[in-house]
Amino acid sequence: MAEKFDFNKGLSELEDIVKTMESGDLSLEDSLKRFEQGVILTRQCQTALSEAEQKISLLSAADGYQAQQPLDKES
Repeated sequence: MAEKFDFNKGLSELEDIVKTMESGDLSLEDSLKRFEQGVILTRQCQTALSEAEQKISLLSAADGYQAQQPLDKES
């Protein structure tokens, strides 16, 4: 069974990759490896967000709450 993706950890790793690449201290080969890791992490984060959005939609529909309402309703 595959280990569940940890969104916060993935996002943190992605931020570290970006900082490292922005430093300009990597060789071309290392930059390509980091870029590949970043693409994989980005896809995993997008998938996790999409799954969370779907779950929220399902839970909202189950409660009969489908109308979008602003959080700060003005009278």
